[in-house]
Amino acid sequence: MEHHFQVDIFMVTVDSQLQELNNRFKEDVMKLLVLSSVLDPRDGYRSFKIEDIFKLANKFYPMDFSEQEKLHLKYQLENYKLDISILLEFQKLSTIFELCQMLAKIKKSTSYLLIDRLIRLVLTLPASIATSERAFSAIKLIKFKLRNRVEDGFLASYLITYIEKDIARGFDVDSIIHAFNIMKERQASSSIEDA
Repeated sequence: MEHHFQVDIFMVTVDSQLQELNNRFKEDVMKLLVLSSVLDPRDGYRSFKIEDIFKLANKFYPMDFSEQEKLHLKYQLENYKLDISILLEFQKLSTIFELCQMLAKIKKSTSYLLIDRLIRLVLTLPASIATSERAFSAIKLIKFKLRNRVEDGFLASYLITYIEKDIARGFDVDSIIHAFNIMKERQASSSIEDA
């Protein structure tokens, strides 16, 4: 019985979760997340690899760095690697967010301008992925077979209110109805004047 729970049920559960993760996150997204982790300051910057960081900037953020900046980035990374091994402030950090804050606090963000830019780009990654995931999930829910002929403008407006539910809950329905009534009165009076 123990073998049944440990192997049969546990392995099936783990396999289904892995399959779900593989379906949810495509290969490029996984590579981006893995390469982003090389900036992680944990364990004395154990995952820090200059070539991987350069690959991250080159492959996933090509429009954010000019060719000259990409060349300069390698030199900054070499100097940065020396600094993080010497400066005690960098040894206590445990997240990329703390690293970004420390660079600004001790004014190293100006010395390592390109590294700071790359760290900030990586820090915006979770927000941008979550927003697009929510948008595509909302589109699947909203635009189904019965509403397949919905115009893009209406769909965009509807998606905004669906995605930003917290803001939309604060709207007063009566004030919206009142605003529409005023618009109708204006349109009716302007059409009468035109005639």
